[in-house]
Amino acid sequence: MNVVKAIILSAGQGRRLLPLTENSPKCLLSVADKPVLAWQIDALLAAGIDDIAIVAGFQVGQIEALLQARYADVDSIKVVFNPFYEVADNLASCWLARSAMDGDFLLLNGDTVIEPALLLQVLNSPSAPITLSVDFKESYDADDMKVQLDADGWVKQVSKIVPPKEIDAESIGLVFFREQGPVYFSEAVADALRHPAELKSWYLTIIDRLARTHLVNSCSVKGFRWCEIDFIEDLAKAGMLFTK
Repeated sequence: MNVVKAIILSAGQGRRLLPLTENSPKCLLSVADKPVLAWQIDALLAAGIDDIAIVAGFQVGQIEALLQARYADVDSIKVVFNPFYEVADNLASCWLARSAMDGDFLLLNGDTVIEPALLLQVLNSPSAPITLSVDFKESYDADDMKVQLDADGWVKQVSKIVPPKEIDAESIGLVFFREQGPVYFSEAVADALRHPAELKSWYLTIIDRLARTHLVNSCSVKGFRWCEIDFIEDLAKAGMLFTK
């Protein structure tokens, strides 16, 4: 395997988790006595990935303090400050971290707790320019990032508004870029942000566009532990899931 970097998107406040995020970003909320961000970094380090860029915005100083307290001996973990976190969505965070997209890399949503075994499942998936980590369930709600797959498991579309009859899976917020994938993605992000309206876009809008040119494969993480933290009840769910 080539050397792999990681980019964690943690610039937002997480307003849907107020009042818990009134003075602290949601990536620092505690799950089983450990911050969400620490769960992610520990999983990456366990997989041998220590070149990690964390895009931070809201209360960036608290994230820097966590890194100093827990990971002072890992000098390849760095913070990329996003001063536009109040007016832009995570597509802008990707643009700010584009210098890390010079080779194979993982892109993680800053609010998804994952176990190391899940990460290894994705890292060992069949080679493709872009690999979208997906899971499956019986029904999907309005907030799920829904995915349609073709018969061979390649992504046809990814969006919150995939028609119900076309939904096959959901994205968990972890994407692996290899081969020419980093170039395709970084160039598409830069092109999109030439249009002011795209400041409010998610990076998965770019993945959706690239999927339509047969560049995005899927990797099933069914059976592995993960939890996206969007609402207060998700914290309880994640706590039960990740308590040993």
